[in-house]
Amino acid sequence: MNMDAVNLAGYILIPFGIIFALILVSSTVRVVRQSTQGVVERLGRFHKVMHSGLNFTVPFFDRVRAIVDMREQVADFPPQPVITRDNVTMQIDTVVYFQVTDVVKYIYEISSPYSAIENLTATTLRNIIGELDLDETLTSRDIVNSKLRSILDEATDKWGIKVNRVELKNIMPPRDIQDAMEKQMRAERERREAILRAEGEKAAAVLTAEGRKQAVILDAEAQRQREILAAEAEKQVRILEAEGQAEAILRVQKATAEGLRLIQAAGITPEQYVMLQGIEAMKGIAQSPSSKLIIPTEASKLLGALPAMAEALTMKPVAEAEVEAE
Repeated sequence: MNMDAVNLAGYILIPFGIIFALILVSSTVRVVRQSTQGVVERLGRFHKVMHSGLNFTVPFFDRVRAIVDMREQVADFPPQPVITRDNVTMQIDTVVYFQVTDVVKYIYEISSPYSAIENLTATTLRNIIGELDLDETLTSRDIVNSKLRSILDEATDKWGIKVNRVELKNIMPPRDIQDAMEKQMRAERERREAILRAEGEKAAAVLTAEGRKQAVILDAEAQRQREILAAEAEKQVRILEAEGQAEAILRVQKATAEGLRLIQAAGITPEQYVMLQGIEAMKGIAQSPSSKLIIPTEASKLLGALPAMAEALTMKPVAEAEVEAE
């Protein structure tokens, strides 16, 4: 009986022993995931930091206080009421990007880090916006973000937290202010439209005036060229006419000189030549049917003797020429 009881007790204790061993091993070996760290306390006091990978603890003495995510985290806080320097109340919600850099400070220096960051962000934002007007608040987001990040980073450094970035997500002024801003923007757009339209009309008028000016200049230039060409043509015509007249005069002079030379060669005196010219002129007058010539009786006798004189004058040089030839 006793042996059977002992065997039965042994069979019952073996599963409990196995379970105890598994519990002991599970409490001794801890695996920490990537990008996380754990805090180990021994008998209620900080003992060590567990990094990613395989870690060992002493059962019943060591306890994992917390596993902390070391990646960058995003905290989107609800809108907070703030008052500007010109007493305008608006709602601003912020987004804070932070990261745990010291897990020990994060666990032991602050009890509720998320709530602490939210309250610190709200109070800091009120202080910064209280120094700005409404227009400055709406147009100086980068400045507000930079100041807010700097102040939060400095304040959370002792908590083992680094604030990487702060963004003002929405800035919501009161409804009446929004209506006034919309009217102002509408008026500004209309003003810009009027300015652009006026500038377009001005540019069009300038271009039209320039076109007319260029057209007038081109017309004047064309007229000047026409006048120059006409003057050149007239000049050439006059030059050609003058050259023709000069050529004609030159030929007449040459013919006259040649005739005088022949007269001199024939032995006719200038008086005789003039008389012959007068006779020829009178013959021409007499032969004209529309002219009448009235001369005295004594002159008619003289005219009757003129042919004989002319023949004598013309024959004399010939006779002399023949004698000289003999």
